Amino acid sequence: MEQCSPCSVLCLLTILLLLQLPTAGSVEEFLVIGPSDPIIAVVGSDITLPCRVSPVMNVENMELRWFRSKFSEAVFIYQDHQEETEEQMAQYMGRTSLEMDLLSQGQAAVHIHKVQAADNGQYTCFFRKGNFYEEASLELKVAGVGSAPQVHITGPEEDGVRVVCRATGWFPKPQVKWKDSSGGKFLAFSETKSQDAEGLFSVEAALVVRDSAVGNVTCSILNTILNQEKAMAIFIPEPFFAKTSPWKLAYVVCVTLLTFLVLGAAYYTWRERSIKVQERQKQEKLHQDRKEDEQAKQASLKAIGELQANLNQRKTKYLAAWRKARMYADWRKDIFQTWSITLDPASASPGIVISHKNTSLTLKDTDSTLDTQSILGLKVITSGKCCWEVEISNGNRSFWALGVCREDVKRTVWYQESPLKGFWVVGNTEQGIHAFTNSPLSPLSLRQFPHRLGVFLDPEEGDISFYNMTDGSHIYSFSHVSFSGTLFPYFRIQSGAVSLSICSVVSGPEPPVKSFSFSQEEPVSSDSGVDGAPPGPKSPLLH
Repeated sequence: MEQCSPCSVLCLLTILLLLQLPTAGSVEEFLVIGPSDPIIAVVGSDITLPCRVSPVMNVENMELRWFRSKFSEAVFIYQDHQEETEEQMAQYMGRTSLEMDLLSQGQAAVHIHKVQAADNGQYTCFFRKGNFYEEASLELKVAGVGSAPQVHITGPEEDGVRVVCRATGWFPKPQVKWKDSSGGKFLAFSETKSQDAEGLFSVEAALVVRDSAVGNVTCSILNTILNQEKAMAIFIPEPFFAKTSPWKLAYVVCVTLLTFLVLGAAYYTWRERSIKVQERQKQEKLHQDRKEDEQAKQASLKAIGELQANLNQRKTKYLAAWRKARMYADWRKDIFQTWSITLDPASASPGIVISHKNTSLTLKDTDSTLDTQSILGLKVITSGKCCWEVEISNGNRSFWALGVCREDVKRTVWYQESPLKGFWVVGNTEQGIHAFTNSPLSPLSLRQFPHRLGVFLDPEEGDISFYNMTDGSHIYSFSHVSFSGTLFPYFRIQSGAVSLSICSVVSGPEPPVKSFSFSQEEPVSSDSGVDGAPPGPKSPLLH
């Protein structure tokens, strides 16, 4: 066998080392694991909510979040190597902390100090690294053992003795049990429970003891989570029970008979008088019927008007609430006018190619990245809810943006797209899909790339929203915007073989529009360039 030369051995080792290197752009995935059993906490104590990642890795550079039933209900947020309190719920302010020593070992534990009854319930721990994230659920059961029961005899009741048991400061609702001296349970008793301002329960249970031979009666209060019980017994002497008198039955019978006689006489007198009164009332009633019928008619008309006004008010509130729930696009099409738009050749930059009846645009030179090429829609938006859709081809490998802009924006040489400059757009950059907010830009974490993007504009409400029309999911919204001046549909291509095509729609009523010829503006200064440093995620993920 021939011996390998030193050069051949060196080449082979180099190839093997290169094969072991991770590929560029690979994503390090992980699982988030929380405790499988509920965590028990006593009111007023401190408790820890632990989570960890698998496989074990350093989580110091991750975004960590503990929240309640919704992502926005933040209990604790760790981001950019520090605690964030801007989105933290008020009830957890100053009561939470993170155990920093465990982060390098892939573990994250949040401490909640001075546990309250309101802390009871489900929690979610959320870990994100780049565009990859995972979460796990855990349950916190809060328990509180309150005061020992206080038992008192309040007096005779029917043919027995009434005994009342009271206790305060328990959580959750405790169980109440009554027992006699032999350990037998009383099944029939009344019980009321109430909560104080701190969410702790007070209980009051009342029992009527009818057997004079019972002797001791015990009231016990049980916390079912901690299985802790407090009890108090009381002795009921026999003199507390009423003695049976032989004249008692006769007295009751006499009183009952006398009552029936009095009622019978009163009924007879009332019946004779009512016959006379009814005759007189019939005459008066006939006279009042027509007047009452007219009043009833007027009242019915008034009630119908009030009902209609109430329904209109409810409808307005209902639609307003739905407008704020911008999770999917399908419902918005029912209240937005689908708008057919075309491109305005007079507003096009020199590098734009327009085709398909002024509804599609591309770049003349797909390799050029020197200038930003843009164009506007032919119509001006003045009022009303309107929407349109744009098909994006090769968009994930190119730089582009679309949305709306004001009439007075500058679009020559190099300019910045932001609400301060009169642009409300989203688009693809070197760092991925972004909303072009005031510096810095806002990166968007999407489930899939939007090959068909919908623009929903409501100038009167100051809202412009973008949707991925492939799956109907919400992408981003500019809310509470003061749109001063007229607005135009806006399209921009910077580089790549991307094609933006306005989708054809069924003709129908459109919002008020007017023709407008857009003229090129003077070049802006170089300090208006787009800031290329993307920020960390600032908005909740879409689920």
